[in-house]
Amino acid sequence: MTRRKYEPRAFAPMVMEHFAKQPRCAFFGKPGVGKSVMTLNYLEILHNVMGEDAPSLVLAPLRVARDGWAHESAKWEHLKGFDVVPITGTPEQRKAALRKPAPVYATNYEQLPWLVEHFTGPGKAWPFRTVIADESTKLKGFRINKGGQRAAAIGSVAHTKVKRWINLTGTPSPNGLKDLWGQTFFLDQGERLGRSYSAFEERWFAYKRVVDAISHKPGIVPVIQPFASEQIHERLADLCLTLDPKDWFDLQEPIVNVIEVDLSFSARVKYKELEKELFAQFDGLDVEVFNAAGLTLKCLQLANGAVYLDPEKYGKGAWVECDFGKLEALRELAEETGDDPILVAYQFNSDLARLLREFPEGLDLSRDDHMAAAKAGKGKLWFGHPASMGHGVDGLQAHCNRICFFAQDWNLEYHDQILERIGPMRQYQEGKTCGVFIDYIVARDTIDEVVIARRAGKASVQQILMDYMKGKQ
Repeated sequence: MTRRKYEPRAFAPMVMEHFAKQPRCAFFGKPGVGKSVMTLNYLEILHNVMGEDAPSLVLAPLRVARDGWAHESAKWEHLKGFDVVPITGTPEQRKAALRKPAPVYATNYEQLPWLVEHFTGPGKAWPFRTVIADESTKLKGFRINKGGQRAAAIGSVAHTKVKRWINLTGTPSPNGLKDLWGQTFFLDQGERLGRSYSAFEERWFAYKRVVDAISHKPGIVPVIQPFASEQIHERLADLCLTLDPKDWFDLQEPIVNVIEVDLSFSARVKYKELEKELFAQFDGLDVEVFNAAGLTLKCLQLANGAVYLDPEKYGKGAWVECDFGKLEALRELAEETGDDPILVAYQFNSDLARLLREFPEGLDLSRDDHMAAAKAGKGKLWFGHPASMGHGVDGLQAHCNRICFFAQDWNLEYHDQILERIGPMRQYQEGKTCGVFIDYIVARDTIDEVVIARRAGKASVQQILMDYMKGKQ
């Protein structure tokens, strides 16, 4: 395959046509493919060529709403002067931002109840006729009569006050097809997938009695019907544009390496006690769980090497260390890979504390100064939490092409987002031809293995959806 120069504007005509044909639509694309700049291209045409006189609103995770969209607009020559004003911070700062004239405003999802309330009441009117929902999976929990307050707030104006609505995401169904209903409702008010979530669920899902793999307790779970996937894909095809960089660029598949470690004898005994008794003692300190969700968390913690204690007995955030296998495996990996940086994904605060203790030269990417140092190529180990690293973090790929998952977690969206910080498309943007390496440190015969298998199942559902949408374009 001939390597092509990366240029997001090369895709602009296809994206513009989709947006023009479907004023309420979805655009699926992996991080780094240029969803933001292509959407800004559309908004610039909408305002400066087509004469739209009402401002547009971008909804996004906090970091992206505060910095990402304004930065994206400023870095492209053809978008200079097309300002994006963030509506973030304190209520006074948000009100001040709204007083600044601009074609586009951006706010984080957490501010939606405040924003809707700000524009309701006597003498007030909702001003945004175009809404861009960046990382639209934030809306997946929407329900007509219940669900999250944020989605419910914007839902109250989505179809009565908003003319155009665009969902942007690289992970449309991170936890399966059930994630699609809430997002899609903002596009068609339930026309394709059902007027209510219960109607959607009744049509395409059945219920099955299963035994939980961790707690070994019976329960009832929804199971997708064999005909559901094809029908759901077909119903959404006209709304969705999928742009997969693998179809356009010569991208190398990541090289995956699973590093298995064994729990120490004492940790293994405690692990089995927790599974069977829902109780264990660590150095005389009690660890007790009361349900399957709590047991899952404790098993994940123990697999990493430290378990949280009862906060009422021992204080908030107290934990006890019980195993060093993963720390030793990471040390060996760091020694084997020379001076090249490794992005290390952790899950719990206890993980970070132990990592910084064992590797004091490591960088904690939740700190702005450490993030700046990493973007400058400094340090060997960079510690990041997937939930905070998924959106609005750019520049790490210039110096890093290896990620190590020290801890395992169920959330496919977080997993894929942090991976894409240094993933193949990001490497391509840098003009680099080196491959991307993914290391999973897994505690053998623990819940780690269950999580990886479940996450792989979710990934296949999502990939089937995106492949189907590509075939319909």
